[in-house]
Amino acid sequence: MSLDSSASVPPQVPSLRDALRRARSESAERSGVLVELRTAEMARLDLLKEALEPVLAQVPEDIDLFESALMPGDPARLFVDQLGFVEMGADKRTYRFFQDTRYGRRLIAESEKLPVILPAMTDYIARRMVEREKALASDLVETAPAAAAPRPAAAPAEKPRRGARLVGLVALAAIAAFVVFFILADLWQSYFAP
Repeated sequence: MSLDSSASVPPQVPSLRDALRRARSESAERSGVLVELRTAEMARLDLLKEALEPVLAQVPEDIDLFESALMPGDPARLFVDQLGFVEMGADKRTYRFFQDTRYGRRLIAESEKLPVILPAMTDYIARRMVEREKALASDLVETAPAAAAPRPAAAPAEKPRRGARLVGLVALAAIAAFVVFFILADLWQSYFAP
């Protein structure tokens, strides 16, 4: 009977201390990479903000729709106004220019290059200024004096509405139900009366 030497040696217990040391080291490396990516992301957005400032300087002072604001976060964003903003793509190199609409978020432009994104943002600012002018013009038309607005011709007599007809039918049905009830009550009493 031979003794197997591997059966008598207890298995090696892994060291939790060594595993923690490795995990902390890996976490620090990942954190360092994330910090570098965030720093690069903010730096690229800051470059775009600086390039946009001369465009915003051309907006008339009485229009206060636009202001470039760099907001750190996940993801960091450069806002042009309340609806338009730029954030970096997953690669942290691609500018992605979005506009929030009532139908959802719309991608306006996407590029790694400032000379592509900046004209798209300039066009967006121009379109928003035109929208503002139209909104203000429509406000003027709606608040014009009533004398200037043509008066509508006399309306023909309206037909009874469905609601009025329905109320009439319900009332008629209620009266009929009472009549039937009293007739049945009278018949019941006469049939079963002693």
